[in-house]
Amino acid sequence: MHIDWLIAGAGAGVGFIVGLTGMGGGALMTPILVLVFGIQPLAAVSSDLVASMVMKPIGGGVHLRRGTVNLRLVKWLVMGSVPSAFLSVWVLESLSDPARVNEIVQYAVGCALLLASVALVAKGAFSGRASSATSPVDTIVIHPTRTVLIGAFGGVVVGLTSVGSGSLMLVLLLILYPTLTASSLVGTDLVQAIPLVTSAALGHIIFGEVKFDLTASLLIGAIPGVYLGARVSSRSPDRVIRPVLAVVLIVSGLKMLKVPTPVVGSVAGLLVVVAIVMMVRSRPTATDAEQVRAAD
Repeated sequence: MHIDWLIAGAGAGVGFIVGLTGMGGGALMTPILVLVFGIQPLAAVSSDLVASMVMKPIGGGVHLRRGTVNLRLVKWLVMGSVPSAFLSVWVLESLSDPARVNEIVQYAVGCALLLASVALVAKGAFSGRASSATSPVDTIVIHPTRTVLIGAFGGVVVGLTSVGSGSLMLVLLLILYPTLTASSLVGTDLVQAIPLVTSAALGHIIFGEVKFDLTASLLIGAIPGVYLGARVSSRSPDRVIRPVLAVVLIVSGLKMLKVPTPVVGSVAGLLVVVAIVMMVRSRPTATDAEQVRAAD
C-alpha cells in the first residue's frame, strides 16, 4: 500500500482543526483533496467518508462514557439519515457517465461548503444559548418527525459530499433542541454520525470508487491531528478560529462551484476584512478579563 505523506500531512492539519473546533473534517478535507491534490471529486468524497467511518467512533465513545448522549434522539436521527445516505449514494452511482457524476459531486460539495460556512456562523450565534442550557440530556421532549427529517437531510448531504454530519446537522439540532447543553448536542451529534457515515461509506464501497491508499494516508495524519487538536482546544480563542474557518469554507465552496478566480479573490479579500473586524469587535475587554478572574 502506497502512503502519500503530503496527503498525510494535510490530514494531520485537518484533524487538528477538527479536534480544535469539533467541526466535521469533510468540510475541509474534501476540497483540499480536489483543489490541491487534484483528486477526482467522487474519489475524494468516498475516501474521506471511509476515513471518517474509522475516526467517528473515537469521539463518540468519549461522549458515551461521559453520559452526554441522548440515545432517544440518536435513534430518530438515524432512522432518517442511514437509509437516505445509502440511497443517495446508490442513485449517484447509478448514473452511467463518470464525468457527469464527478461534476455533480463537485457542485454538491461546493453548495455544502457554503451551507457549512453559514452553519458555522449560526453555531456561534446559538452557542451562548446552548452553553447556558441546563436540561439533563435524557429529559428533553423529542420531536420525532422533525428529527427524522433532519436526519434524512443530513444523510443525503453527507452521502453526496461527505460534508454536514459535524456542521449542518449540529446547527439544526441547536435550533430544534435549544435546551440541550452544548456538550450533549456535540455528543449526540457525534454518536448519530457513526451509523450515518458508516452507511454512506458502505454505499461508496459497494457501488463506488474508494481509494484505500488515499484513505490510509488520511488516517495516518488525521488520527494524531485530532488528538493534538482536542488537547489544546480549551486554550484556543474561538473568536479567531471561527471567522478564519468561515472564510476558508466560503472560498473553497466558490472554487468548487468553478467561480472565476478574480471573483473568488475579490470575495476573499472582502471576507478577510469582515473577519478581522469581527475578531477585533469580539476581543475580550478589560472588564471581561476582570470578571473571568473574579469567577476563578
